[in-house]
Amino acid sequence: MQRSFKITVDGRPYNVTVEDVSESPGSIIPSPGDMSAAMAAPPVAAAPAPAAAAAAPAAGPGDEVSPLAGVVVSIDVGMGQAVNAGDKVATIEAMKMKTIVTAQRAGKVTAIHAKAGDGVEPGQPLLTIG
Repeated sequence: MQRSFKITVDGRPYNVTVEDVSESPGSIIPSPGDMSAAMAAPPVAAAPAPAAAAAAPAAGPGDEVSPLAGVVVSIDVGMGQAVNAGDKVATIEAMKMKTIVTAQRAGKVTAIHAKAGDGVEPGQPLLTIG
């Protein structure tokens, strides 16, 4: 049995004709009130679980960490350099937006754990201030 409908999509009207195939032999559409289909579809295999991402190394005291997942654009300090709280120490880019990482405390840079081009995760240490 065919039925005609008028529908509007994005402000444009369309005339469509729809055929009811639920009564056709071999139909997989159940009749109203019937929860079993005439033909059962084969079971679908579950997709394999994605591999767990490598955990970022734990941050220690004095570590300046990445605030978000992204790519290191620059490390703006060098080994042994004295920094004050609030000084720019690195720049991270994520989704074409650059985020400035500032020192949370004053001291000397005792270790640098990342370089330009490295991918980083939130909380991953970038450098250590001792």
